[in-house]
Amino acid sequence: MGIESGARRSVIVTGGNSGLGYECARAISGSGSGWHVVLAVRDAEKGGRAARGVSEETGNPGVEAMALDLASLASVRSFAREVASRDDLPPLKAVVCNAGLQVVAGTSYTDEGFETTFGVNHLGHFLLVNLLLKELSAPARVVVVSSGTHDPGRRTGMPVPRYRGAEALAYPERHPNPDETSEGPGVVGRRRYTTSKLCNAMFAYELDRRLRSEGVSTPERPICVNAFDPGAMPNTGLTRDYGPLARFAWDKGLTLLLPVFRRLGVATSTPEVSGRALARLVTDPALEGVSGRYFEINEEARSSEESYDERKAAELWETSVRLVGLRPEETPSRAAMAKRGASY
Repeated sequence: MGIESGARRSVIVTGGNSGLGYECARAISGSGSGWHVVLAVRDAEKGGRAARGVSEETGNPGVEAMALDLASLASVRSFAREVASRDDLPPLKAVVCNAGLQVVAGTSYTDEGFETTFGVNHLGHFLLVNLLLKELSAPARVVVVSSGTHDPGRRTGMPVPRYRGAEALAYPERHPNPDETSEGPGVVGRRRYTTSKLCNAMFAYELDRRLRSEGVSTPERPICVNAFDPGAMPNTGLTRDYGPLARFAWDKGLTLLLPVFRRLGVATSTPEVSGRALARLVTDPALEGVSGRYFEINEEARSSEESYDERKAAELWETSVRLVGLRPEETPSRAAMAKRGASY
């Protein structure tokens, strides 16, 4: 069952005020398909400017910003309540989990005391999507932005992920890793980022499995969940925690060396190109019913072998439920399934 052409519907894009999120919002807004675009952003002033920019560039008056701080579970819950209470919002048809960060200048924490990279990139989106499932009007789509840096088989120049269980990622000081004692904060921070991107892929696949097995997503009324790799992109703000020289070197160097990276097999892109590719996972009728997949820019691809580990994905899900305090009545998906013997 598709969405009638021209029917009004809403999409939420986290981190939609700049970079990839902005370009995705702009592509959806300008698709001519009746989309009302909600930029879910931490900074209301920047979000308002971005919403006006998207609206002016696309001629779509249905673009707005709403406050969402993924580093605060209270903010996530407040945002979900506001969405549920908005009678003026068209039916919610898509959620794009795009916002993300890297913290490389030492360990920092969210409002609830989680390590920030894991707390924002995974836990905030995990709670947000579960709370919004009741608001989604199927057929609907959820897209989780991952990264090729999660795959040890790809030459990205980033430290490979080290998944030791969600509890250890949330509270690294309680579960110290001896391997990190010889690594500087930059290496540790970048590894936490690549590990969070592995979690993004595992979350997308596990959400797809649970929605289908529990009958929340059906062939007639699917909720499609996919993961997306935008490729290596300069000038997105992802390196904002880097020092000035490192930030300049990354953005300028990547811009100049894009052809070299491509020859080495590294997926590279620009925010504009990847933004349109991300928007396609929301708007393309040909992708109706396509779920549980991984897209590298415009092509379907395989993610890392570890990302398909269902035991680890189940542990990530069940521990995340506990960490964020998700209650059964808050989501149509069962809060937890039977344990599968996961231990880390």
